[in-house]
Amino acid sequence: MTDDLQAAMAEFDDLGEAVSYVVEEHHEFLSWIGTTVDDVGDGTMTLSIPYDEKLTNARPNGPTDRRPDINGGVAATLVDTAGGLALRTELEDPFGGEVATINLNVNYLRPATGDLTARAEVVRAGSSVGVSEVVVESTTPDGETREVATGQGAYRLFRDR
Repeated sequence: MTDDLQAAMAEFDDLGEAVSYVVEEHHEFLSWIGTTVDDVGDGTMTLSIPYDEKLTNARPNGPTDRRPDINGGVAATLVDTAGGLALRTELEDPFGGEVATINLNVNYLRPATGDLTARAEVVRAGSSVGVSEVVVESTTPDGETREVATGQGAYRLFRDR
């Protein structure tokens, strides 16, 4: 993290506000796909991405009676990001250390047809490796919320860099 960003982070009293600031102002990809931080707790993180046509699978000959599904890579991004950020809440200094993905597993359950929400929970945060589990939900065209993916990530924890 740059010295300027580290100084800016010191101004936040609330971890949720700090995470939102980093995601929305300093992470161009997450900002471009519309990621927002909904909730931050001890060992938990909830992120959302609104439905946007730019995130869908191209279907030139697909059905025209419904909008296109969101690409599975967007759900995988949520699994990875929410899982890693949830682990940051377990660090003594959430932005002083680093978190790097070691392994990521995503199970797709059904197509994502609306806004996405990912809820991550830390399974274990050891001295150098952490594991998080994540559930991704999406709204259906009729307004129902259903699980569209589940995942688990293993992350290398660099506690004081």
